[in-house]
Amino acid sequence: MNPDHIVKLSRSLANITETVGKWGSFFILPLVFVTMWDVFVRKLKFGGFSLQIWLIETFGAAFESTIIQELEWHFHTALFALVLGYGYINNRHVRVDLVRENLSFRKQAWIEFLGCTFFLVPFTSIVVWFATEYAFGAFMTNEISASTVGLSHRWIIKSVLVVGLIFAGVSGIAVWLQTVLVLFGPKELRFDLMTLKWPEDQEKLKKLRKELGKS
Repeated sequence: MNPDHIVKLSRSLANITETVGKWGSFFILPLVFVTMWDVFVRKLKFGGFSLQIWLIETFGAAFESTIIQELEWHFHTALFALVLGYGYINNRHVRVDLVRENLSFRKQAWIEFLGCTFFLVPFTSIVVWFATEYAFGAFMTNEISASTVGLSHRWIIKSVLVVGLIFAGVSGIAVWLQTVLVLFGPKELRFDLMTLKWPEDQEKLKKLRKELGKS
């Protein structure tokens, strides 16, 4: 397969994952709002008056603390799941940089290649399989909250988790394609890397760090 086609395929997969991640990141807004609201209405009391009790009595069970707290972890799950792939292709995931950054470029590429081949892609594929059964089971049984005043339609948030895991796997494939080209493709080939830096870019970064350290 033409290396240029592999680069384009890798970039296309990354672009899709980035789009999902960017839109998914907006879940931080309702998450922050709902969390602040939960704290505010529960703590606002004057003598015998409680804002939360008044809201429940006036507007109904929608203002129950249980519903609000379940909304919090629903939004948190959606946020976490949908940005997994985005975090990986933008090199924002957790890793032991103390060890990795001291390795040569090719050794770093081998770590990414082996990690994607034997861990990231297989693991996400297995988890997606079981998570899909998990979400489908919730849909078929019309699963609701264990609480009598909790949220219904649990299959929705479980499906969001499946989507997030799928795009985490897609991000692994995108990086894997790049590492294949880096390790086995033409040595003169250059393209924008996701989780690696070309040797010449690493040297520029080291020089910049030294200059900043001296200034």
